[in-house]
Amino acid sequence: MPRNAALAALVPAALLLALAGCGADDEHPAQAPPAPAGVTAQAGSATSVHVMWKPAPEDAGVRGYEVYRGGAKVKDVPAERNMIDVTGLKPSTPYTFTVRARGAEGALSPHSGDVPVTTPADVTADTGPPARPTGLTAKSDGPRGALLSWDHAEDGRGIVSYDILQGGARIHSVRGDATSARITRLRPGTHYRFGVTARDAADRTSPAGRTVEITTPNGPGDDPDTAPTAFRATTHTADGAHYADLSWLAPETGVDVPEYQIYLDGKFATTLAWGTEAPKGRAAYSVYVSKRAGETYRVKLRARLPDGEWGAFSAEKTFVTGTDRP
Repeated sequence: MPRNAALAALVPAALLLALAGCGADDEHPAQAPPAPAGVTAQAGSATSVHVMWKPAPEDAGVRGYEVYRGGAKVKDVPAERNMIDVTGLKPSTPYTFTVRARGAEGALSPHSGDVPVTTPADVTADTGPPARPTGLTAKSDGPRGALLSWDHAEDGRGIVSYDILQGGARIHSVRGDATSARITRLRPGTHYRFGVTARDAADRTSPAGRTVEITTPNGPGDDPDTAPTAFRATTHTADGAHYADLSWLAPETGVDVPEYQIYLDGKFATTLAWGTEAPKGRAAYSVYVSKRAGETYRVKLRARLPDGEWGAFSAEKTFVTGTDRP
């Protein structure tokens, strides 16, 4: 079989090299991303609602989100965030929220399903913020999750929501009658610090209770095994240029790995992303190296993890240009 045909069989048609500046054109109009999933709306106070949704996969091409109250857009949210507080609402009032994802060149997804929520009555008799929550405990829930629990604040009357803090930043909110929360999308083998505050209907926040610390465990295929495995590197020549033919097995991160970084001789060479769905089983890609034969190169790659960080590098392989293999 001709070498070019063999290469075409090696490289999946769905593969897309993600480089800065690439985008849609007149012949390939921007495709709208899918509607956001897992949208929730939780009253944070008598005049605010906390809206959250599941982050889109990185290969969905989401550039941002739009939050709607009824049919009116009320918030623009950057792609790296998946929650927002909508403020300036009326007490004791029903509202409906939806979220849309915005893709390349402004292409908008359909609306998510309607999520109804009613703000509580205003609190005029209270004279101060809620007391701090007490009794906070935390334990790991597998390599990528944590379970938090706490006691109701002493003056639990009027508490509308509890805010979960990670490293001092709010990452989640739950109802005021809740005493526990499950945190997801954590990294295996990683140290975390959590806290909880209470919020009342007047949007007053308690002081933070004591913080608790946990370290998520390593599971099968987790850190330090976030590296791609069974990595192979061969070479071929086409039209006077030499290419490295790479193949590997994705690390077990719990979700499809959408993106990789390829390094040559210890230096970043390019970023690789799948245009559609990540391949199942062994992945493959061919990268341009040089026009000179007889040059020795070292190559390795690493995967982007679900929390946005880069995993460990694969084993490093060495190859020589011009030593094509059948």
